Amino acid sequence: MRILIIEDEKLLADSIKSLLTKKGFEVDVAYDGETGKEYAELGIYDLIILDIMMPKMDGYEVARRVREKHIGTPILMLTAKSELEDRITGLNSGADYYLTKPFDIRELLACINALLRRQGAQVNELRLGNTSLDLSSAMLICGEDSVRLSAKEFDVMRYLFQARGKILSKEMILTKVWGYNSNAVENHVEVYIGFLRKKLASIGSNVRIETARRLGYYLEVIDHDQKTAN
Repeated sequence: MRILIIEDEKLLADSIKSLLTKKGFEVDVAYDGETGKEYAELGIYDLIILDIMMPKMDGYEVARRVREKHIGTPILMLTAKSELEDRITGLNSGADYYLTKPFDIRELLACINALLRRQGAQVNELRLGNTSLDLSSAMLICGEDSVRLSAKEFDVMRYLFQARGKILSKEMILTKVWGYNSNAVENHVEVYIGFLRKKLASIGSNVRIETARRLGYYLEVIDHDQKTAN
């Protein structure tokens, strides 16, 4: 699970990052609104923690810009602005929850878990066509046939399943699976896509990883006639 923190108070941002990292989350931090917007628009995060009063672009505008891109990532606003009108503005801008400073760390964690549950991030299985991805065992399952995925294969496959047919660029997959600071290149994505295509075929799946020329990859369910023709 990957979380983005957009917060200009460096000490607070780094403290939250440290806490969430210990809880097993992957965490990225942006210290101004403009940079945070660019990160958020990648569409690779499971949750965004967003301050309001920031340099370059305030949190209200960041949330609006993200929603204009049709990115549905849950947004948790953290702010010292506690007036009713401020909360209404935050929610109308696209935030899912509004937590005022100072806050108890237990309340923050409870809010994070609630938002992740709400978007279905805690389900045990993702399904498409006749195929499911078991999140607890990293198994691809089709009827009575199954195959275990490596850690990276699992991360790529889960990202594709969660995209529900949306095209994911190689850059998006690299960032989501390997991270910003990795030395991995686009060829790594191509190699793992090849592995996954073979594993889908090996279990008789009707799900295919299709290539959108110069754009990226997406999942598509094919019918019997298409399988026969190919």
